Amino acid sequence: MIADHMTGIEEFEAGLWKIANDLRANSNLASNEYFLPIMGLLFLRQATNRYYAALEAIEADKKAGRMPSRAPVAADFARRRALMLPQLACYDEILKNPKDGNIGAALTQAMEEIEHGFPPLAGQLPKDYEHFDGEVLENMMRIFDTEALRKASGDVFGRIYEYFLAEFSKAGAHDNGEFYTPPSIVQTIVNVIEPNHGIVLDPACGTGGMFVQSSHFIEKAGQDTMKRVTFFGHEKNETTAKLAQINLAVNGLEGKIRAGNEAITYYKDPHELIGKCDFVMANPPFNVDEVDAEKVKSDKRLPFGLPGVNKAKKVSNANYLWLSYFYSYLNQDGRAGVVMSSQASSAGRDEAIVRQKIVETGTVDAMIDIRGNFFYTRTVPCQLWFFDRAKERDEARRDHVLMLDARNIFRKVSRAVYDFSPEQQKNIAAIFWLYRKQDKRFLNLVESYIAQSIAEGQRTDAQLAAFLSAVDKLIELAKPFATQERDPDSLAETWEEILVLRKTLGQDVKAFNNAIAARSKDWAQASRGNTGLHASRKAMHPAAEQCRDLTKQIDLAAKLAGRAIDIAIKDLDARESSDWPGTDITRTRKALETARADAVEALHQVRYFVKQADWLQERFPDATLRDVEGLVKLVNRKEIEDHDWSLTPGRYVGVAPEEVEEDFDFEEALRSIHIDLKGLNEEAVELATRIAKNFEELGA
Repeated sequence: MIADHMTGIEEFEAGLWKIANDLRANSNLASNEYFLPIMGLLFLRQATNRYYAALEAIEADKKAGRMPSRAPVAADFARRRALMLPQLACYDEILKNPKDGNIGAALTQAMEEIEHGFPPLAGQLPKDYEHFDGEVLENMMRIFDTEALRKASGDVFGRIYEYFLAEFSKAGAHDNGEFYTPPSIVQTIVNVIEPNHGIVLDPACGTGGMFVQSSHFIEKAGQDTMKRVTFFGHEKNETTAKLAQINLAVNGLEGKIRAGNEAITYYKDPHELIGKCDFVMANPPFNVDEVDAEKVKSDKRLPFGLPGVNKAKKVSNANYLWLSYFYSYLNQDGRAGVVMSSQASSAGRDEAIVRQKIVETGTVDAMIDIRGNFFYTRTVPCQLWFFDRAKERDEARRDHVLMLDARNIFRKVSRAVYDFSPEQQKNIAAIFWLYRKQDKRFLNLVESYIAQSIAEGQRTDAQLAAFLSAVDKLIELAKPFATQERDPDSLAETWEEILVLRKTLGQDVKAFNNAIAARSKDWAQASRGNTGLHASRKAMHPAAEQCRDLTKQIDLAAKLAGRAIDIAIKDLDARESSDWPGTDITRTRKALETARADAVEALHQVRYFVKQADWLQERFPDATLRDVEGLVKLVNRKEIEDHDWSLTPGRYVGVAPEEVEEDFDFEEALRSIHIDLKGLNEEAVELATRIAKNFEELGA
């Protein structure tokens, strides 16, 4: 449950959102109309970045003799995950030379040219920029034209893109935010089913996040996505489908996405993919009760029959329509990972009958419970269902289902939103590796955590040295005033504490650096087998405890330094003295706080990665799957039948034991409190603004 500090990129994102609101305020468009043009600007900025990067790579390949010396063509850019842009469609060119001085017209023309040169985007890009105030539009474009964003990697832009989608979801800007599946949920599905070949279908694709994360998974394995997979998607909302096409294009990908009436997947199979898919991934609408039973009762995608029909001749709940469709789309070795309402896994009556039939096929591979607040617009919990059609023919596996309760695995992003950290995602995946008897992958992850902890420990040297230097600078500046004799001398006691703590802290930092150096030397020769990794992990525990102690000392040193300055100013009128270097002290005090934050975060990282290795090896000490109370259990069909064919993990894994109080993580608690306070402050500011506006209106 580790919460991140506010970073530069987060502050930048918040600034962009403010500009986006300004853009909305200066147009006559409704919220569901202005967000697509904004996403179009993000697309254009990233497309331009990719174009220039690809052009540079093409020229380098020419010089190296890896390609003939000729004018580049579209295929050269496509191989490098980029679009071949005409000059008038490049972001920087539009800013420098807008068409007839009209930046809105220039953007519209750019979008038209891109669609002409890249058929999959035909009719998808926004072209209504002339509806916006030119000055506000230019300001937003300039925000995206910083040096940092001109060189931003796909990952950075991917994060900004996701941020905007999330903010639009929270603002209810489109279809109640249903178009957006949080990245950590998507990544968890990808990590489990590993979609690395063949046909990948998302029949409720929203903005295409499942496809993009699948691509990242394939690229990390050193393979070419477009040579490995073909993406197919359905999306009922045409605007959202456009976002999906833009999302694919900005990541250098292509997909066949059907939208509108032809993609109403309750009644149609737009791509005719029954039995053809290698992978199905989806986050369909939950608990829909408006599907016409007469229209679907003979659908070939319902091998288990209808889940129940109400008096209005509607399917009582479409959850099991979706599950049946997912099953039917898979080929004999296909895998599926889908998000479902928590109600579905234990629903009764006709739904229970369908669930029993699905379980009896042997295709249900695993279930994961996810706590509430993972979605930006939903507070309810959900579950991830995983199918594996190959399991039906595997006698050793077909009668078992892996039950994983991940409700205690999360980190707090804001007061209202949680997610999985990257390491939590990997740890969940590691459980599946053990389930599939891929113990080497499990051990490699443990090894990476230990190696990362040692590497982070080595990097703390610079941050710790910077903090000590800042303390020394403050002592040097304040010493002439602090050592003056006074009666009474209210500063003396605090000043003495600072000097003693500085000496102790210096000694402890040296001891910590020596400990890390010793661990690094041992690690270079340590065994990478399970026993050796246990030993190396445990050997890092003393250093991890030193990190905790050093953090307390650093925080205390910074606090004492601040107290000393405050005493001097408030109680001793230091500012009135000619000996008081006020400007330098203010500057150094700020530098001290920055150095403190950097040092504490560096130490935290050392402990954090040791904890990740602990989490895995303490639960699975033999690097094999075992039942862990409150977390995971491999259940057989008889157990499922005895529980009325329920597939709710919490009913099988038990309750996690309470954490021992002595292991309480104060850092984690403080981070959580910090997030809560930040959220409360933001709400207070918003409320005050609203009240002030109401008073103004009353006065008018």
